[in-house]
Amino acid sequence: MACLGGHGAPGAVKRPRLSGFPLAAAIRAPTGMIEPASDHPRKSRAALVSIASNSLLIVLKIVAGALTGSIAIITEAVHSSIDLVASVVAYFSIRKADEPADEDHQYGHAKVENLAAAIEGLLILVGAGVILFESVRRLADPAPVDTIGVGIAVIGFSAIANLCVSTYLYRQARLTDSPALEGDAAHLRTDAATSAGVLVALVLVKVTGIEAIDPAAALLVAVAIVGAGARVLSRSTRVLVDESLPPDELAAVRTAVEDHGAPEVTGFHKLRARRAGSRRYVDLHVQFRPGTTLERAHRVSHELQGRIGASVRNADVLIHLEPDGGERPGEPR
Repeated sequence: MACLGGHGAPGAVKRPRLSGFPLAAAIRAPTGMIEPASDHPRKSRAALVSIASNSLLIVLKIVAGALTGSIAIITEAVHSSIDLVASVVAYFSIRKADEPADEDHQYGHAKVENLAAAIEGLLILVGAGVILFESVRRLADPAPVDTIGVGIAVIGFSAIANLCVSTYLYRQARLTDSPALEGDAAHLRTDAATSAGVLVALVLVKVTGIEAIDPAAALLVAVAIVGAGARVLSRSTRVLVDESLPPDELAAVRTAVEDHGAPEVTGFHKLRARRAGSRRYVDLHVQFRPGTTLERAHRVSHELQGRIGASVRNADVLIHLEPDGGERPGEPR
């Protein structure tokens, strides 16, 4: 990490070093952070829209599957059932994640959203397994597909509905920075794509009369679902193991500190940052010139927190006040 303060690190930006400064403290404040309550109603509404949409589609697909005997439609009903479970998980995780910190969870509950996203990814993979099993069974023993017109109409409606709802959820996920909504949107976007594939398969069965096309399409649907589940699971688990923030967000933190321009600040180092739900946790050591009063250092630190909060969304910033040259030998930079 490039840093200021002249510690000899490669690429460090050096300023004059001074020593003998008896100041070392820490300041923490969630400056610039969006309060959970401001986004909670928006996120909850989005999750409820997803629950309602999936419930309707499940009923329609079960009816269409029973009427047509299409394994592809039945697997679509299974997929929507998993989507419904995921939507319910997302809804309750959003409510839990927005609860304030308490004695047992002093950093809050934001990671519940990431846990929910991981559960959603696992549910996608379970659904894919069910579809794979049933598709292979039907390929070995094809069954007739009847009243295809009903199936085509239901699956066409499902594809359009899921595309619209997933687009809405993606938009809300970006606005609220919600991993749970993003995972739910990924579910529905995959469902829309697989519905389109099933729709093509049903049309081909109607045109050609080749019934094996139906389970073959379901098999392709399962492969697509596996890919979506793996992506959702990968994104969520990276946050759960405290992966660092993306390089652009870390660069924004460095720029906010370097551009502040307070003459008392001689450098900074030990920048660390991680994410939990829609919140970012940033901590760093900021070095001050000898003679700087604690009151002035405190004021500058709050100014830095404000700049970082304006540059990085939902940032909870912890600044350790340190005298210039206060790094102990052997400490990581």
